[in-house]
Amino acid sequence: MARVLVIEDEPDLRQLLTYNLREAGHEVSAAASGGEGIKLAREKRPEVVLLDLMLPDLSGTQVCRALRGDPHLGAATSILILTAKGEEIDRVLGFELGADDYVTKPFSMRELLLRVQALLRRGKEPAAGGDHGRDTVEFGALRFDRAAHRAWVSGREIELTALEFKLLALLYDRRNRVQSRATLLNDVWGIDADVTTRTVDTSVKRLREKLSAAAEYVETVRGVGYRFTDQPPPGGA
Repeated sequence: MARVLVIEDEPDLRQLLTYNLREAGHEVSAAASGGEGIKLAREKRPEVVLLDLMLPDLSGTQVCRALRGDPHLGAATSILILTAKGEEIDRVLGFELGADDYVTKPFSMRELLLRVQALLRRGKEPAAGGDHGRDTVEFGALRFDRAAHRAWVSGREIELTALEFKLLALLYDRRNRVQSRATLLNDVWGIDADVTTRTVDTSVKRLREKLSAAAEYVETVRGVGYRFTDQPPPGGA
């Protein structure tokens, strides 16, 4: 069972989502506006938020930004954007703001529940491979703790979403091996999600920005994908 928050202004859909999520065993809270949703998120600290982009008071992008900027939520909360907007620019904007997944209306309830489960697994399971049994990894200026889902660069903690943390851990575990965009879509997103290779590029860009001094550890292999460097540069930077 997980804590799930639904932020959706359409009453029938909000009720349908709430019912099906509860039937799946989750503890569900629901809000009809962005402001109410932000308030409930701070009170309930949900593990997953289903967020509509078209809300009566605030835009979904404003709500997403507020949730990602809240120090009490941060990476512990996965955000799934739920909207009638299906153009690529809207999907990319959602991921740039820190969303973990994106579903376009109309959708299959079964698919939605599978995506929620995938987000919950993503937040709890460490990436496979690499340093077996090592919860804490130190690599140059970078340090991260798999069990706590926390990361530091040059001693300063950085806030990563569940997806960003899984992306970082997977790239590290497969360091010095090129990972194609298709491989990353399959192994990081975890399901046959409606995302594009541009989404992978956007996610890597956001991860690098957060890694700051450790950004160069993630290398671009033109025309193929990405690779985590085998050794940190001299000086540990």
